[in-house]
Amino acid sequence: MYFDFGKLPPNECYKLFVSTITPRPIAWVVSQSGGGTLNAAPFSFFNAFAADPPVIGIGIGSHKRGRPKDTRCNIEESRQFVVNLVSEDNAKAMNVTAIDFDYGVNELDEAGLTLLPSTLIHPPRIAESPVAFECELIQSIALGEHSGLILGRVLAMHLRDDAVIDPDHHYVDTPSLKLIGRMHGAGWYARTSDLFKMDRIPLADWNQDRPR
Repeated sequence: MYFDFGKLPPNECYKLFVSTITPRPIAWVVSQSGGGTLNAAPFSFFNAFAADPPVIGIGIGSHKRGRPKDTRCNIEESRQFVVNLVSEDNAKAMNVTAIDFDYGVNELDEAGLTLLPSTLIHPPRIAESPVAFECELIQSIALGEHSGLILGRVLAMHLRDDAVIDPDHHYVDTPSLKLIGRMHGAGWYARTSDLFKMDRIPLADWNQDRPR
């Protein structure tokens, strides 16, 4: 089936996107306004974009035409934010912070979450999250009237102690984090516990063993 995105309304393109680009990791972003008001919200248009320098990207939509979400406004104002990752244990709390509360309501309080101070930036991190990245804004890119792309440089990372196998060699017990990802449709998520392993094939092995 062929879909011409140039002929489809944005909401239909969105449906096709989220039904096929899965699973998507979740950026549980804590940001802070210039006046000190905290905000927490999850975003699944998110991933690692580069390793050197370490860069993450988050796509953030708008409430309405010309009215960016609080997270984007806060990041553009303070140029700092924390990306927390979401595990099975804090999925319900993450879902609470996705509620469209009135401006000024503290989503972190509503979800009963605990805050810990960051080391290098002002916005705090979520204590219940097993992974948190302290970030500074590299660039905010407007993508039309409804969306924006936030590019952030990771300054520091907090990782739950029991998930670190070897701190000197930076080996992580990734399965123990029990991270979740966003799936298709309304309300569907995926666990990361159903895994299979497939090693990359060296070119010499491929040339030797491939079917003739």
